Amino acid sequence: MFLLTVLSDTICLAPNTFQKQAMKALKDEINLKFANKVMINTGLCICLFDILYCGKALIKHGDGSAYVPTKFRLIVFRPFIGEVLTGKIQSMSHSGIKVSLGFFDDIFIPKGLLWKNSEFDIDEQRWIWHNSDGDLTLNTGETIRFVVESELFVDCNPQIMPNRTCEQETAPYTLTVGSVIYEIPTKLKRHPVIKMAWDPSSGGNKHVNRKPRTDNLTKTT
Repeated sequence: MFLLTVLSDTICLAPNTFQKQAMKALKDEINLKFANKVMINTGLCICLFDILYCGKALIKHGDGSAYVPTKFRLIVFRPFIGEVLTGKIQSMSHSGIKVSLGFFDDIFIPKGLLWKNSEFDIDEQRWIWHNSDGDLTLNTGETIRFVVESELFVDCNPQIMPNRTCEQETAPYTLTVGSVIYEIPTKLKRHPVIKMAWDPSSGGNKHVNRKPRTDNLTKTT
């Protein structure tokens, strides 16, 4: 789920940071620039891991800032294809289920990619899966698991998408995932495909007509 990415960049240290220790100032500026940002074909940057190299600072005429060539490693969130993730149901509506990873809350499972024979209870505001072994009710706060199927990066630079409006906001990083994987003595089976995405409006895969085991969806203790 997390990986280390090596980057090289010239970090700008404004004059008001000169009172800090040089290394602390560099770390603060790197985190300010990259943390909680999505890098195309890299992933969601979490924070700085360490600094591998920093060169001599050059002060630019006019603004008085110091520019430091730096090589460093970032902790990046980018699940690999086939990885199983665990999240908690945050809320449910007729359109689907919202799931949280704890540090990221914008995960959405659209209703079209839930299990076959699933029904939304309007009064209780929760999803119910009707199967041959009985009804399985999903409740807010329960833990579910899913497997990453594919990923999509979108460049949201205004120069790339100049006519985009607030209503047309596009997610920079989207994951398509399947539900719980569980093992059978001789082979691996999967639930029908569901989807995890920064943007719930994007598409997903079709259902696979296989019946999952209900005890894989457990309550949070």
